[in-house]
Amino acid sequence: MTTAQMIMHPDVASLSVRDTMDVAAQRMHQLDVGALPICDGEGRPVGIVTDRDIVVKCLAPGHDPRTTTAGEMAQGTADLLTVGSDAGMTEVLALMKRHQIRRLPVVEDGKLVGIISEADIARGLPESTVGEFVGSVCAQHLPMTTTDL
Repeated sequence: MTTAQMIMHPDVASLSVRDTMDVAAQRMHQLDVGALPICDGEGRPVGIVTDRDIVVKCLAPGHDPRTTTAGEMAQGTADLLTVGSDAGMTEVLALMKRHQIRRLPVVEDGKLVGIISEADIARGLPESTVGEFVGSVCAQHLPMTTTDL
C-alpha cells in the first residue's frame, strides 16, 4: 500500500506565524514554490499561505506585506486539513478531492514532516488516478467555455 510518507515531499520549508508576507514572498521566490505551510512555535501546521494569498488577501486590500504576518493570514480560515504520514493514498486522495485542495500537509505526532502536492501525486501515481484527481480538484476553477453558455 502506498502511504502519504512514500509520496510526500519531505524537505518542506515552512513559515513561522511571526514571519511577514514579505518574508513569505522572498522564501517562495528562493525556493521556486507557490505555497508554504505556516507552523506554530512547536512545528504544528496552522495554515498555508500561497502566492495568490499574498496578492489577493494582503496586497490588493492595501495591507503592508512588511508588517502583515503569516499568523494573521492563517486566522479566520477553516481548520487546516492534515494527514498522518501512515495514511494510505486512498484516504489522501479522497480528502483532497472532497475539499478540493491542491496541497496537504503531512504530520507525525501533530508536527509537520512533509507536504503532498499535485506534482507529488502526478509523479507517484498512475496516470488514470492523476487525471481523475486533477479533474475533481480543479472542476470548479475551470473557465467556462462557449458551449457552457
